[in-house]
Amino acid sequence: MSRVAGVVVTPVAFADPPLLNVVGVHEPFALRALVQVRTDDGLVGLGETYADDAHLARLGAVASAVVGLDVYDLNGLRRIVIDVLGNGRGAAFGGMLAVQDPADVVLSPFEVALLDIQGKELGRPVADLLGGVVRPEVPFSAYLFYKWVAHPGRAGDSWGEALDSDGIVAQARRMVDEYGFTAIKLKGGVFAPEQEIEAVKALAAAFPEHSLRIDPNGAWTPSTSVRVAKSLEGLIEYLEDPTPGIGGMAEVARQTELPLATNMCVIAFDHLKPAVLADAVQVVLSDHHYWGGLRRSRLLAGICETFGMGLSMHSNSHLGVSLAAMTHLAAATPNLTYACDTHYPWKTEDLIKPGVLDFVGGSVRVPSGPGLGVELDEDAVGRLHEQYLSCGIRGRDDTSYLRRFDPSFSPNTARW
Repeated sequence: MSRVAGVVVTPVAFADPPLLNVVGVHEPFALRALVQVRTDDGLVGLGETYADDAHLARLGAVASAVVGLDVYDLNGLRRIVIDVLGNGRGAAFGGMLAVQDPADVVLSPFEVALLDIQGKELGRPVADLLGGVVRPEVPFSAYLFYKWVAHPGRAGDSWGEALDSDGIVAQARRMVDEYGFTAIKLKGGVFAPEQEIEAVKALAAAFPEHSLRIDPNGAWTPSTSVRVAKSLEGLIEYLEDPTPGIGGMAEVARQTELPLATNMCVIAFDHLKPAVLADAVQVVLSDHHYWGGLRRSRLLAGICETFGMGLSMHSNSHLGVSLAAMTHLAAATPNLTYACDTHYPWKTEDLIKPGVLDFVGGSVRVPSGPGLGVELDEDAVGRLHEQYLSCGIRGRDDTSYLRRFDPSFSPNTARW
């Protein structure tokens, strides 16, 4: 019976382009934490999560408390996390995500790491531990952003500028040509709704066979959201978080046939009942990083199926350990029928050795090796940790970064 002998939490930083959103712009480096759980018989399980200072402190506290835990005791893991953290302390993650209780967010990387260990011990992929593969290849979507040509004072990247419809279509063309995506998502909330409607229509003209989405992260009022929805009916498969809150989303949903999706107003199990009662959302974007790991994400999937809601998958800036976990989860979740979001094409650095998580035809084949099926590149871990130590960033703050260059910038949602 394997037990946890020790945990190492390593914060890392990797280069991030100047991608624009409703609250600002991505800083030159994104932060992640690599969680390595080692057993008494030498197996190592991997997890990945956020890496702001407060979250690292929580991870460190749980890391000390799980030593001696049976690697199959996932219920015991959850009890330990709750006991260590207490209840209702509140936390913010990933730029726009605020949760009342951070227990699920802290639980997630440890649970993924233990499932990785279980798979290695049993010689089975993590997807098999979640019920078995229902799709051997998981489709992902091209994730488009308005972006600057470069971070001010730094060299430009190979993507170039995208500040209008032509730039967005060119960005999509490269994404589709290089990765084969058959679904496309635009991060909106940056410019006036009319300009972003124009960009979606340009994408529809350039990619008539592709599924399209737009996500303004609550940038619009309900009345503006209804107007945009009517303009885009027949062009997009769903409209994601056009306006803030369950009440606002319900108001919009009553006035459009276009499905509304969310990863902002339904981000915890407590949010599901009021959302269902109000018929506020028709598609929930799961994310194992803050829904409590892979098994609790499967619980979310079951609730969505029960109440007739669709299921997609949210993404934040991430590395390969997260992509592997996302792929196993999506592969083993029958009703996760939408192409998943991913920031993976935007990264130029990673922690894992290449060759396992390749995009072919817009999809990633489920790793066939035991556990997550990926292997750490130890040199890369060291290099990205040194980058974390030297970059000076200790928490994501898109708003303050943009205000360095535009002091008048306001991140208010429902601004249009």
